[in-house]
Amino acid sequence: MLTRRQAMTGTMVGMGLFLARNTHAAPALAPVPLLMAHRGASALRPEHTLAAYAKAIMDGADYIEPDLVPTRDGVLVARHESNITATTDVAVHPEFASRRRVLNIDGTEETGWFTTDFTLAELKTLRAKERLPTVRAHNTRYDGHFDILTFEEVIDFVAAEAAARGRVIGLIPEIKNSTHFHKLGHTPEETFLHVIAAHEYTRTCPLEVQSFETTNLRLLHGRVQAINPQARLMFLMGERTQSVPDTLGSAHPLTFGDFMTAEGLKRVREYADVIGPSNTDIIPRDAAGAWREPTTLIDDAHRAGLLVHSYTFRPENRFLPAQLRDARGDDARNPEGSIAEIRRMLDMGLDGFFTDDPGIGRMAMRN
Repeated sequence: MLTRRQAMTGTMVGMGLFLARNTHAAPALAPVPLLMAHRGASALRPEHTLAAYAKAIMDGADYIEPDLVPTRDGVLVARHESNITATTDVAVHPEFASRRRVLNIDGTEETGWFTTDFTLAELKTLRAKERLPTVRAHNTRYDGHFDILTFEEVIDFVAAEAAARGRVIGLIPEIKNSTHFHKLGHTPEETFLHVIAAHEYTRTCPLEVQSFETTNLRLLHGRVQAINPQARLMFLMGERTQSVPDTLGSAHPLTFGDFMTAEGLKRVREYADVIGPSNTDIIPRDAAGAWREPTTLIDDAHRAGLLVHSYTFRPENRFLPAQLRDARGDDARNPEGSIAEIRRMLDMGLDGFFTDDPGIGRMAMRN
């Protein structure tokens, strides 16, 4: 019996060639969904390092994800967040001890060291480390091996890998915490546009730009495509009850759930091509972590003319729905469970997905 994905008819879309379409047209469904490496192969190497990106490419990722935050001197670097306490060895550098502080980011107070308090030259003296050392202890063997990458270094690396392997590799960068960085005097969107325009690879490769905010997506809409005509914009979505960062403090603050309605999705289509919901917004879980009834979000998004690229599939038991965990312990890798989780959502019509382990993702996509 055919799965829904196999039965759906759509336009063939190559990795390097997307069809031009009307702003409000239905999404062009790829015959095979796209596989995005979440911060690289972060289940197997420390995130946002050359090792993580190289492993992801070797294991068959279609897109590499660099999360982007600015330095004090305005350079975009690949870190999941501005707070680098958990992902670098900054805490053992006595010369930077006085820079530890409390900072409010999108309504949440965080304590640590932040990229916006360091120049690029200073960040380059630090080394990356595993963010989840108790869950992914095998990754700690690479602690101290890699430095902090700039966005331009990521582009050059992916371009080199694409040339060496003879296949196009997409980039799916996320511009982080835009409202917060603007308050500090940074303009990450303008820097981003300058960087992608300056590199031949990002003017032509598959490119999908992500944000949890709507203001910067509206700002980027059209401008990114003027540089790279095949580029797409993705509105990332947090949990339904979570506030959208750029609406905090406004007269009418919104939650991500407000954008998951039929009308909300139509509004998103005005400035984005893709939504990026969490997997639990597609299939919710109960308090014990067990799957509940699926939502209609994928179908609703498709009706609004939007593709759906969800996040994040992780191979350890602790991240899987209760029905798919095995008895080997919370931190044990469970490839079979992860494959089953991915396949269920692909059968629901998912157009692409983020995974910490692209090798497992690729296995899930094989018949």
